[in-house]
This record gives sequence, C-alpha cells and structure tokens, in this order.
Amino acid sequence: MDSTTGVFHESVPFHPASSPDYVPVVPLRRLQSERLRQTVSRVYEHVAFYRQRMHKHGVAPVDVHSVDDIGRLPFTTKDDLRHAYPFGMFAVPIDQVAGLHPPSGLTDKPIVLAYTRRDLEMWTEVIVRCLACCGVRRGDIIQNGCGYNLFTDGLGLHYGAERLGAVVIPISGGDTDHQIMVMRDFGVSAICCTPSYLLYLIERAERLGVDLRQLPLRAAVLVAEPYSEAMRARIEEAAGIKAYEVYGSPEVLGLGVGAECPCQNGLHVLEDHFFPEIVDPATGEPLPEGEEGELVLTTLSRDAMPLLRYRTGDLTALLADPCPCGRTLRRIRRVGRRRGEMFVIEGVEVYVSQVEAALLAVEGTLPHYQIMLTQQEGLDQAEVRVEVTRQVLSDRVGALERLQHRLEQEILRATGVAIPVRLVEPQTIERQRGKGPRIVDTRND
Repeated sequence: MDSTTGVFHESVPFHPASSPDYVPVVPLRRLQSERLRQTVSRVYEHVAFYRQRMHKHGVAPVDVHSVDDIGRLPFTTKDDLRHAYPFGMFAVPIDQVAGLHPPSGLTDKPIVLAYTRRDLEMWTEVIVRCLACCGVRRGDIIQNGCGYNLFTDGLGLHYGAERLGAVVIPISGGDTDHQIMVMRDFGVSAICCTPSYLLYLIERAERLGVDLRQLPLRAAVLVAEPYSEAMRARIEEAAGIKAYEVYGSPEVLGLGVGAECPCQNGLHVLEDHFFPEIVDPATGEPLPEGEEGELVLTTLSRDAMPLLRYRTGDLTALLADPCPCGRTLRRIRRVGRRRGEMFVIEGVEVYVSQVEAALLAVEGTLPHYQIMLTQQEGLDQAEVRVEVTRQVLSDRVGALERLQHRLEQEILRATGVAIPVRLVEPQTIERQRGKGPRIVDTRND
C-alpha cells in the first residue's frame, strides 16, 4: 500500500497478512491521525468554505494532532454541499478532476461529486475489499444490477469487481425477464442490486417458473436502501443465498465505506479511509460505543472533495466487541433507519424499518407495502397498504379482518402509534426496479 495515497495496487483479493482490514489498532490510529492532519491542512488551504468555517469555530490545522481532536472540527451537511455548487468544495483545480457525478432528482441545486485519478484508484480498492469481505472471489460471475448513471453505485461496483478479478455483467436495472435469463444462462454466482429490486426479481422468477435456489447464485450484495432482518431472511430463504450489505454515502465517496463479513453482525468500516463517529442527531454531541445515533464520516484520503465530519443522516451505532472474522476494523450496526425515512404521526416519530419489521412478522403478507401520508382537516394521517397472498384473499371475510387487526397490533407494538392497515391484492403495489420510495406523501399536493 502507498502510505501517502492509501491506494492498494493488487488485483487479487486481500490476504490477512497484507490487508489493512487486519492491521492492529495502534498502527491504524497512527495512520488515521497522519491522514487527518494532512486532510485538515489541505482543505484549510484549498477550500474557502472550510477555512471560513474553521475560523468561525476557532480551530486551525495546528490544533489537530490526532483523531482524538476530531471533535474540534466543524460538521459538514448536505445543505453545505448544495450551497457550494458547482465547484465550491473542490480541493483541486478542475483540470485535475477525472470524473464528475452531479446526481439528478434532487431538489434545489444538485450535489456535485468529483474524483481525481487517485480517488478512482482508492474507490476501486475499497470496493475490492468490501466485495472480498462479503465472500465474493476472483472468478465469480457478478451480475451488476445497479444503475450506470449519474448515481455512483453501478460504476463503483464495476471498478471493484473488475479489479477483484471477477467476471462482470453490467446489466444495470430493469428488464427483469432478461435479468433472470442472464442469471440462469451464464451461471451468475453473485448479484449486486437494491433489496427492493431483488425482491421483485425473486417474485418474477417464481412467476416464470425459475427456481433461483437451483442456480449457481450464491450471494447478493445489497446496497442503497435500509432493510430489516426479516426482509433479509425472506430474500435468503426464497433465493437460497446469503445476502450481504455494502454501505456507502455518495457525498463521501460512493459505495465502499463498509461491508458485512460472513458473520453478518455489523458492517466493517474501512477506517483507514473513513473515520466514523456517532453523534446525537439533535445536539451533535458524541455518543459512546453501542449507543444509537447519527453516523458522521470524515474522509482521510480523498483528493478532489475531502469532507470533514459529514453528517450522513443514517442512524446506527459503533460496535466495540471484536468480530470472529478477525478483522480489526470497527463495525457499525446495519443502518436500518434514516432520518429522511421517518414521519411523525400524533407526535410520534415512526421509521419505515419499524413498519416493515411489524408486517413481516405476520404470516400471510408479502414483502411489498407502501405508507401513504395524507392530511385531513390540518392533521397528518397515515395508512399502510400491504399486499397479501392469494390464499389469504380467498379466506372468509372474518379471517381477513383478523389478519388486518393483527397487523395493526404489530405496528402499534413496534411504533407506539395506531396506524390503519389496508390489505390489497398481489401485484397491486408498483414494483421498484431500483431504489424506490416506501413513503408516498401527498400532504402538500
């Protein structure tokens, strides 16, 4: 590994003897502190936003000696990135930028993501490490169902899978029948996509009479959406695979911040490139390991757009206990909740993941649902629409009413608020080919 850039130049999966995933804690903290000092100095010199923000907070680069001083630095938010559009967060001249990703579909001004060639090398490295962490190997045939567009997931996974030595099928999203044909005909052993799309693909395969459990498919790398353990269990059972999560933040880099190992007990954060903190979402104060709060990430090796203490909006916790896999990198609990996927009913904060877990706990429902938010006479109202199996629909009216009541009780138990449930027929709720919304909000229509 190049100690300055932090880039690995191997094209094979990492071995414990050479991988930074297994570096002892003390040398890792020294590396993090060195890179943090370099990053702080660079943004202070080259990014006016950070220079002004640091002046406001009364901190200068000379005040940052190690990662223990990171709390003295200012936070960065998504709004800061929007206000800096288009070049305000760049730490290099535009002629040193090798790639730009201005994502579409955002309100107000978009957030521009910039990469130098060293950034792209580092991105490739971290994706290789994440895929290897998930058990993906050289020679695997990987069906990349993530989008190849201005969002970063598809390209990042493609770069890493090629460097890993896998065979990459850049199929992107959509055209599900073609996806199933390719999976079957080419002996795909791993698929990368969102959990929503994999559920749709599994459902469509069943309707076409294709049993995914009889195919060579071994693993799914799931990205971009929080999902519950109950949802993971449904996916693994229906497809006969192991499902792993790879975490990323487009603003920080893209995918590659962390990944699950075969223990499936939290995601290992690649701490040599991304320093994690957990803070209270309301106050910004640091929280101890094991306590849930907002994930904050500082990039330690980015050239084009280094970020200090970026508030991701994702709610998780740092896990202190060592992982049986032997990696020394700290883990975060799987992100099951995001501040943007929360709504308030009767003064109670309700998260999509809570509703999902409640629905999947009841036999007879399908893993397809939507939360409808409306407003009546100035008051916010919510309703959960959930598909049920055809067998359930053929039951007597009393049975349907009992199922509906049980679902409402499970939601009440999980969230603390009564939310009505409407049972709908299979295929009623629109399927999402990519990262799809679970909440349909018509309150301001």
